[in-house]
Amino acid sequence: MRRREFIRLLALAAAAGATLRPRVSDAQAAAELYDLPAFGNVCLLHITDVHAQLLPVHFREPSINIGNGKPPHLVGEALLQRFRIPPRTAAAHAFTYLDFEDAARRYGKTGGYAHLATLVKRLRASRPHALLLDGGDSWQGSATALWTQGRDMIGAQKRLGVDYMTAHWEFTYGAERVQQAMAELKPIEFLAQNVRTVDFEDPVFRPYALRTVSGVPIAVIGQAFPYTPIAHPRHRFPEWSFGIQERRLQVLVDEVRAKGAKAVLLLSHNGMDVDLKLAGRVRGIDAILGGHTHDGVPAPIRVGSTLVTNAGSHGKFVGVLDLRVEANGVRDYRYRLLPVFSSLLPADAAMAAYIDEVRAPHAPKLGEKLAVTEGLLYRRGNFNGTYDEVLLRALLAEKNAEIAFSPGFRWGPTLLPGDDVTTEDLMAQTAITYPQSTVNELTGAQIKGALEDIADNLFNPDPYLQQGGDMVRVGGMSYAIAPAARVGSRISDLRLQGKPINADKRYKVAGWAPVAEGVSGEPMWDVAMRYLRHLRSVPPLSPNAPRVL
Repeated sequence: MRRREFIRLLALAAAAGATLRPRVSDAQAAAELYDLPAFGNVCLLHITDVHAQLLPVHFREPSINIGNGKPPHLVGEALLQRFRIPPRTAAAHAFTYLDFEDAARRYGKTGGYAHLATLVKRLRASRPHALLLDGGDSWQGSATALWTQGRDMIGAQKRLGVDYMTAHWEFTYGAERVQQAMAELKPIEFLAQNVRTVDFEDPVFRPYALRTVSGVPIAVIGQAFPYTPIAHPRHRFPEWSFGIQERRLQVLVDEVRAKGAKAVLLLSHNGMDVDLKLAGRVRGIDAILGGHTHDGVPAPIRVGSTLVTNAGSHGKFVGVLDLRVEANGVRDYRYRLLPVFSSLLPADAAMAAYIDEVRAPHAPKLGEKLAVTEGLLYRRGNFNGTYDEVLLRALLAEKNAEIAFSPGFRWGPTLLPGDDVTTEDLMAQTAITYPQSTVNELTGAQIKGALEDIADNLFNPDPYLQQGGDMVRVGGMSYAIAPAARVGSRISDLRLQGKPINADKRYKVAGWAPVAEGVSGEPMWDVAMRYLRHLRSVPPLSPNAPRVL
């Protein structure tokens, strides 16, 4: 690590730990954390994967993220050590799962668009030239976003001052709705170089934008989630193709350089592992502002001359990339990934009023109490979370199934022990456009095959063959997994009630979120609501996780 980068990380750790010192006021803590000295002549502010959370939330970071032992596959104490963040501080809480419940009660919730608006204005006061980039997954993840088809979030994005965005879950509203939303978005520009028509491979959206900032020409290229047709129902956008499109990206980088761009930024929804590989294969990108995998990485990872960043999720962070750009390109940088503590940032009045307005028609239903939780309910983790466990148990009980599968989604806020579980909370775990629950009979061989396919999507050693989610959540049965094994050999020891699962025997399996066209079934939120109303109190849960070999 270069000395300059080391000093930057020490400064990050010192500022992030400010709120731990005794007798430090909130105002002083906020000043130390958020009053960043301006640097250079180009600034990019970056949010991503907000998942339609207009209000502040708790969000527990994963306790396991299997990979190569390098960022973004560092959690807990390993992450704190790598980035020199003091333990038991506000930053340690923001970036890790450690002492989550106690720290969450101490530091409060994070994110919320009214608080984001205050921080963005604060940063732009010292950086009037700053551009705000949204990495996508903004229109999905809440009841109100689903019920308004993203209109509530578009209004919030515009009021926040977003300049450019790309997308992923936005496409699940369907091609017609996405095209319609382009007019609603203005003046925000929607960028996606890798979305093309199936027939003639014409670009569907604008691939990049050229912008002069402080007299310096820069380029922002958009990269939408490349595996959208695989991860979601293909029939919702049948005339569009996706993919990484590495060669086309190189052509575009060369094109904008030829047009005079002194700095080239990629606004990406690839996932950080894909971005790290891409950075080593496409020349001429100065920085990748990444999303999709929800990795809050405190400092950029340098690959050659490219800085690779990822700004977490759920409105929890704002990335601040300051660049000094000269005639011969980017000469220096400063980067900070700022945790958005709602207790330290007063709500912006105009944004708060807008949020109240768009939520008002739905408020009675959103606030309906379904149950109370006695334990921590969270989702994020390679194999299972306690909120996933609630959904699995709901499927098993309500569908009278032997085995249950629930998708390995990484979105969904966290509830603390003693919190009410409301309709809004449940929808924040299930609000998608294909929520149908299903019941099928599958053989033991089919069950193993499905687990093998999903494991390969997560643990394939080639990042280009990963899709960036977590492992499917499994209820009612147990199994062992060897993440480093070769494809087709990762899953073993499948058991139901302690007895080996027979490859030829058929089992009743419940699930939800089918990607096939024409599948019917009641929405998952109805299944879970019925279960929670009957349960009334959710006991502390231990997630049903596989045995890792």
